[in-house]
Amino acid sequence: MKELIETIVKPLVDFPDDVRVDAVEEENRVTYHLSVNKADMGKVIGKQGRVAKAIRTVVYAAGSSQQKKIFLEIGE
Repeated sequence: MKELIETIVKPLVDFPDDVRVDAVEEENRVTYHLSVNKADMGKVIGKQGRVAKAIRTVVYAAGSSQQKKIFLEIGE
């Protein structure tokens, strides 16, 4: 799942080397923390959050086969 998130986000940003995805696995959920360069936050979020919503939709659909609920948090 980390590779999927990186594959989606890296072409969108100006600083692809700063893209980092960390996973926190709990009993019934997995939270992925996406970190990007401060200058790239607007590109990842998009107008009215449309890009972020699209990224989350793809990630949630890809993780629907897992038994755990998946969350994606975007930050600096």
